[in-house]
Amino acid sequence: MRFHPNDVQRRSRGAAAALFLTVVFLMGSFFRAQVLQHRRYAIAAEENRLREVPLAAARGLILDRRGAVIAENIPGYTVSVLAHREDSLLAVLGRVAKIIPMASGQIELVSRRFRRGSSRPTVILSSASFDLVSRLEEYRLQFPGLIIQETPKRYYPDGAAVAALVGYTGEISDDELGAEAFSGYKPGQQVGKGGIEKQYETRLRGREGVRFVQVDARGRVVRNADAETTLLPEPAAALITNIDLDLQRYVAGIFGDSLTGAVVALDPSTGDVLALHSAPTFDPNRFVGGIPVAYWRQLNDDPRKPLLSKALQGRYPPGSTWKLATSVTALELGLVTMDERMAVPCTGAFQYGNRPFKCHLARGHGTLNLQQAIEQSCDVYFYQLGLRIGLQRLIAGGVKLGGGSRSGIDLPNDNRPSFPTEPFADYFNRKYGARGWSGNSPSLNLAIGQGENSQTVVNLARFYTALANGGDAMTPHVVQAEPERTRLFELDSATLDGVRAALAGVVSRGTAAASQIQGVVLAGKTGTAQSGRFVNGTELDHAWFAGFAPAVAPKIVVAVMIEYGGHGTRAARIASKIIEHYLKAAPTQFLKTEGE
Repeated sequence: MRFHPNDVQRRSRGAAAALFLTVVFLMGSFFRAQVLQHRRYAIAAEENRLREVPLAAARGLILDRRGAVIAENIPGYTVSVLAHREDSLLAVLGRVAKIIPMASGQIELVSRRFRRGSSRPTVILSSASFDLVSRLEEYRLQFPGLIIQETPKRYYPDGAAVAALVGYTGEISDDELGAEAFSGYKPGQQVGKGGIEKQYETRLRGREGVRFVQVDARGRVVRNADAETTLLPEPAAALITNIDLDLQRYVAGIFGDSLTGAVVALDPSTGDVLALHSAPTFDPNRFVGGIPVAYWRQLNDDPRKPLLSKALQGRYPPGSTWKLATSVTALELGLVTMDERMAVPCTGAFQYGNRPFKCHLARGHGTLNLQQAIEQSCDVYFYQLGLRIGLQRLIAGGVKLGGGSRSGIDLPNDNRPSFPTEPFADYFNRKYGARGWSGNSPSLNLAIGQGENSQTVVNLARFYTALANGGDAMTPHVVQAEPERTRLFELDSATLDGVRAALAGVVSRGTAAASQIQGVVLAGKTGTAQSGRFVNGTELDHAWFAGFAPAVAPKIVVAVMIEYGGHGTRAARIASKIIEHYLKAAPTQFLKTEGE
């Protein structure tokens, strides 16, 4: 087919114009990409080429009141891998498992970490030993995506002796990542899991740093990026506590592995927590980097519940240590004086209705006044005192004295004691049914620290700071803070002197007479509390002691509870040793003066 010359010319011009427009369009696109949007694409290219590797910050040191180390950091190692997809990650794990043992559960954990934060290197081992790292370094060429870096590792020099106080650290969980309190945290980071570590997480965490590594098109690490791009981590400042580490060690040593219970020691003038221990305990160092399965199973299977803080979470009938709350309530209401005797002498039991309520001394104490009743811990006297006060006022008095409130200590898991609430009739109707109780009958048990009354050790220690201070209860503080006081009761000076004399009499000639301290007047109260647990028909009682020393101008308050420890005298002997240890280097004004 032949074209007219004009058609050929016209089509040539059209093709040239189309070619020109195409070239202009391409040049415009190149100009836009390479000039106008240069920064955008340069950043995208860098992001494809560079990968962010977090640098963990050292947690703040935790120190005792004199600067001794409770928690510090030592060099450790983490092993991570950069992977684009989960199947790539699993392939790397399969090769790593040929060199170091990895359980199936550990591989699943690593997969979950990847799914939570695939933009960051996925941690394989959060606490690797030097030997293990050395083995991996030998095969480094087989794992181009592997990242081995030195990372601060939490360490507790005193281990189990401070576990109840300090808690431990561990990898942040899925639930914590979704919580508002952990806003800004990323998968794989270590956080406080209990005790001081958890309570003061925001002050202890430090600021994470970052460095960059270059990767190829397959995501394999080629080399480290320029040092100028590295942002160094910032360690947190040290946290100074009120703990007396020497006393803490001594308390832990007394309990050892054989006793189950708790101790709380406070400075009554400030509320400073000098020592806090729960037994049996655990080694918080075993939790750092992931607790071994066998050790975790051992702790959970132990019937003594070492993971339960018996100082903060355990609730126990306070027994006769609560008789001071009953006494203060009656004294403040003007229903009794320190010299007053009850109508019915103690013959070993008190008959109420058709039931005898026994005293701990089967032969009885005879006729006693209130001071003697405290010293000898006469139940019959306090049964009658409870009836005189009346159930409503007895409950109201206990609530006023903090019997139903948390201690306010600056530690997590500060449990609320179990104590009747008002209106009391509704409380008892709900618990026993409308006909399951009558009149003042619950008053008898409540008056002696039994029945519907279970206290935490720390809360009882707080109440005894009020006895030591003349009415002001101090909020316990583990970390240094302004003292917080709450006025619990008002008694005149003569009555207060009588209460203190009675508590001193408990130790000098009463139920804790075997617990005297040479040269120091110790004031306190024993308690032998029913537990509800029987072995061969015999009930195993909890042993209590709460007290302070010196009796005048006290410097320390101690509450001791031994689970199924028998008579309170056993707890009193332990408390006496703790107080003596604390005061042994005390100034002479701590000591008893001549003729006192």
